Amino acid sequence: MEDREQIYSKRVRAGKRTYFFDVRSTRSNDYYLTITESRRHPQGDGFTYEKHKMFLYKEDFDKFVDALKDAVDHVKTELMPEVDFSQFEAKADEVDVVGESDLKWD
Repeated sequence: MEDREQIYSKRVRAGKRTYFFDVRSTRSNDYYLTITESRRHPQGDGFTYEKHKMFLYKEDFDKFVDALKDAVDHVKTELMPEVDFSQFEAKADEVDVVGESDLKWD
């Protein structure tokens, strides 16, 4: 599937990984989200990047967000209640917003 016009993008840097959350439009002016994980690997004098992408469509937004929240909450409260997860909060240089738009996701 060819990527369409990018409307909004948020980049989250996480060590050797970077996550991209991109809102794109279809030919019929509908919107979908791509989530890309990019991992950097040393190769010779430079780096190579391995990318994994998933497409999330509007009819699945709420189910996806609910399942992600449930899974994260389970890890935080049931599996690792002793961990202070606030120590991992994103620093200003780890999250970038590109091409902000008026689109809002609840």
